[in-house]
Formats: sequence, C-alpha cells, structure tokens
Amino acid sequence: LPCCKRHKTWTVINPKRFYKASSRDSRAIPLFHLRRIDRKTSSAKQQEIMVGDAIAVPTHLPPRSKNVYRRERWGSRAAFYFAAIGAAVGFGNIWRFPSLVYSYGGGAFFIPYLLALIFIGLPVLILEVALGQYYESGNVEVFGGIHRRLRGVGLGSIACGFMGVTYYSMLIAWVIHAFFDSFGKDSFWTNEDLTGDEASTYFFEEIAGTATVGDDLKPTRVVWANVGYSLIVWAVIFLCVSFGVKVTGQITYFTVGAPILLLFVILIRSLTLEGASAGVSQYLSTDWSVFRDQPDIWVKATGQIFFSLSIAFGAMTAYASHCPRDEPAVRNSVVIAMSNSLFSFVSGFAVFATLGYLATIEGKDIADLNVGGFGLVFGSFPVALSTLPGAQHWIRFFFLMLFLLGIDSAFSFMEASLVSFNDSKQFTNINPKKLALVVATAGWLFSWIYATDAGLYLSDVMDYYINFVMFLVGAFECFSAGWVYNIEEQVDNLGSPIVFSFMATYFGSFFVACIVWLASDPS
Repeated sequence: LPCCKRHKTWTVINPKRFYKASSRDSRAIPLFHLRRIDRKTSSAKQQEIMVGDAIAVPTHLPPRSKNVYRRERWGSRAAFYFAAIGAAVGFGNIWRFPSLVYSYGGGAFFIPYLLALIFIGLPVLILEVALGQYYESGNVEVFGGIHRRLRGVGLGSIACGFMGVTYYSMLIAWVIHAFFDSFGKDSFWTNEDLTGDEASTYFFEEIAGTATVGDDLKPTRVVWANVGYSLIVWAVIFLCVSFGVKVTGQITYFTVGAPILLLFVILIRSLTLEGASAGVSQYLSTDWSVFRDQPDIWVKATGQIFFSLSIAFGAMTAYASHCPRDEPAVRNSVVIAMSNSLFSFVSGFAVFATLGYLATIEGKDIADLNVGGFGLVFGSFPVALSTLPGAQHWIRFFFLMLFLLGIDSAFSFMEASLVSFNDSKQFTNINPKKLALVVATAGWLFSWIYATDAGLYLSDVMDYYINFVMFLVGAFECFSAGWVYNIEEQVDNLGSPIVFSFMATYFGSFFVACIVWLASDPS
C-alpha cells in the first residue's frame, strides 16, 4: 500500500464505512490501529486491520480537513434535491429550450439534446457531485486536491459562474420590472388587442431600455430603474445564501415548488386555448433537414445541457460538498438531470400550446410568428394571457414564476463562489455573512453594464461566449479527474515517457482533427 507522504494518513474504504488511520511506514508495519469515527455521536473506536483487508488510498484533504466532520450539512436529502434542481432549472428551461426547439426543427432537436444529456451532461454532473461529496470542498479545493497545479480549473469554473450571474441577475431584474409594470392603471400587459410583435418590442425597448441604442449598439445611458431592480435581486440572493445551507434548503422548497405548481396551472390553461393542438403538433413534429442545413444544432444542444444542468459553474460541486460522503452520487445526479429535462419538456408543451393560440388569434402559421430568444416568452405568454378573464392576475403569476425560476439558479452560482472562499486559508477567519455581502455587492456593481440601454446585446454576447468557456472548463474537469488524478503513482509505476506520450497520442488526435476542420475550405 502506498504511503501518503503529505499528510501521513490513510483513508481505508469499507463498502459502508470510512476509517482514518496513521502510520509512519506501511511497509514495515503489517498491522494498523485504526480509529473509526461515528458521525452521529463523534465517538471513536479502535479497530485492528491487516494490510489487504481493506482498500487504502492516499487522500489529499483540503486545508480545512480537520473540520471536515463539522461541515454544515443539508437538513435532509430532499433539501439537497430541491436546491440542486433549483440550480439546474431556470430561464433556460422555459425560455431557451423551447426557443431552440422552435428554431431547430421541432422534435428533431430532441435527438442531439438527449445524446448530449446521456453522454456528456450526466457524466460530468456525476463527476462534480461525486468530487464535491468526496473532498467536501468547493471546486478550487477539489481540483487542488487532485493536483496542486489544477486549482485554476476550479477557479475557472467559479469565474464562469460569477460572470454568468452578473448578467443572469439582470434578466431577473427585467422580470421584476415587468412585474411591477403590470400594476399600473393603464398597464400595457392588460391590453386585449396586444400582439406578439408589440409585446416583444415593448419588453425590449421599455423594460430592457434598448429604445435609445444606435446602430453601432454602443451604450448611451444607464436605465436607473433596472439598476434599482437589480439591487433588489442581489439583496434577495444575499439573504438566501448568508444564513447557511440549511436555510437555503428550506428556501428552495418554495422557490422550486411554487414554479412547478404555477407551470402546471399555466400548462393546463394553455392546453384549453383555441389552437393549442396545432402548437403541440408543431412541438412534436420533426424536420430532419435541420441536421443538414443547421449543423450547429449539436453545439446548441450541448450548450443547453451545460447551461441548464449548471455544470462547469461550480454550483453542483458546492452543493454536493455539504452532503455526507456516503450519499449515492450517481442516483442523486440522475434525479437532478431527469427532473431538469422533465421540466424543460413540460415547459415546451406550455410554450407551444400558447404559440398555437397566438397564431390562431393573429391568423398566422406558427412558423411565421416573429418570436425567438427571450422574446419567445414575453412575446407569447403575456399576449395569450391578456385575453383571459382576470388577465392581469394571470400575467402577474407568470412573472412571479419567472422570478422564482431565476432566483434559485442565481444564488446557486453565488454559493459556488462563497464555498470556495470559505474553504480557503485566506478567508478562514472572515465572517461568512460579511463575505457574502462583499461578493453580492461586487456582483451588483458588475451587473451595471447590463443596466445600460445596450445591456440586452451585451448579455447576448456574454451568453454566447460563456457557453464555449463552459465546454473548455468541462473538458479540463474530465481531464483532471480521469488523467491527472494520482499521476505521480502512474509515473512511478510506468515511467514518465509512457504516461505522457500516451496522453499526447490520445489527445493529439483531437487537436489535429480540429486544426484540419478549421483549415478546410467549406466549399
């Protein structure tokens, strides 16, 4: 059994228990006195074990490993499920997924989506949850535990999450803006003659403030109303994460449960509208030509999986770090992934049933409706709901659902940053609430660039490029866990020429293929 020279400790793994032992030289002493730690009573019992009776692996625990058994835990497994599902389910499920289905051949989009889920999204999610549970740390310490030079991988994922939440919070601020706007005496949203084009234009120009942007798309002013609504968003995020994961778990019972109930209410109502059957048929129809004419469907589907599951952001690792080590990581990951995809699938029925109704009242074909992107939501649901009895209440329920969907994803990104800060030596003695306040304030200030009249376009640019950064971070996470983990032992046993030449051969083929593809003439 190899000795862990760094900590001089053993982690002896039994199928049901974890043991911690110490030894100076495993090769000279055939017998160990192990200390078994009972998590419930914190009592310790001595037990003897022969070398070979159990599997021993060296563990590079994070700097605060002495407090590993005192790490705050979720109140229950259900609390973890709700928090993780809340991190995964967000605007991408009710806005981005139906928008991609609308733009990429209807049901044909399900094929690359499911393939990306099964072969990319779910394995990476299992990896992040398992690493978070095992190391009981955030992403920076997790990959630093694999190898001290891999902390940048964890830092990259945290940076992705923080940059993402700065513009994601502004999307939520626009929803709050629209929500309060619906309480006006002559509210735009309660106009029974409202059309999809008018609703989309009003949202973009009045809510997001793009009316004053010139042709060069450069910002010309700050929309101060959105700055104020963004402050509300960040205040809510701060309150959700500053009191520990037990409080966060209790909050997610509402922020996840309420949108699910509201979605089913809106789904049932939309399916009873005139033309809903045409919309559902469009949702399930398949246009196979999209694979030939729009090959970027594969990139879009993979990006949707990464963004929707919140992988490569550090959120899942942070949440899993508060679970006991013996939690079923694979089962937890499957529950999270399936719940996320099911929510997206059900949302698609609600959106397309509403589009069918919208096409009926406007006398158009569904494919001819001028909706897409964020306008798919604001150009369809408010229009359809404005024609119903009690329209203003339906529209407010809809905006409330969007707010709750977005807020738990936002504070999960925030939690990823806070966990990594709290796990580091530099922030050990800092009050977590003060640290949360500093991070929230910094996030609010950074979000100001999206509160300008060009904020919508800047958020599109950020969203486009952050997808590719997520792919890179996800690839580095897999490389770290699959190839770099325990690499010193591989080099000792096989020699560095064999280990590194095999890596170069394996990954070199991908780089060569990418170079050939980029250099080839499309004609």
